Amino acid sequence: MTRVLTYGTFDTFHWAHMLLLQRARAMGDWLGVGLSTDEFNAIKGKTSVFNYAERENILRGIKYVDLIFPERTWEQKREDIVKYGADIFVIGDDWRGKFDDLSDLCRVVYLPRSPNISSTLIKQFIKTK
Repeated sequence: MTRVLTYGTFDTFHWAHMLLLQRARAMGDWLGVGLSTDEFNAIKGKTSVFNYAERENILRGIKYVDLIFPERTWEQKREDIVKYGADIFVIGDDWRGKFDDLSDLCRVVYLPRSPNISSTLIKQFIKTK
């Protein structure tokens, strides 16, 4: 069984999120998602429209996702790869090179982001209405 891990905030869930999860799951037989906690988002300087429990509930409805667990720190990715036996770590290509150090534990894949859509754009659009 090939196990895949990915991480994110997944706020204002949209089709690009779905596509990322679909492509990540297609790489293996199992997909785990590290969902950024509200506290971790604050450390990153991010705010979410939806809180952790709401974002987790949205992800639970996605058929490509087998496990959701809280992402609390940058450093936990290494531990999670070992804990969940991940073969592949997948993240958007806007992070290219940032997680190459994990390649001693598993394959690191940077997927292209979908153009013209992001949670940031959605939030900006909402503010203008």
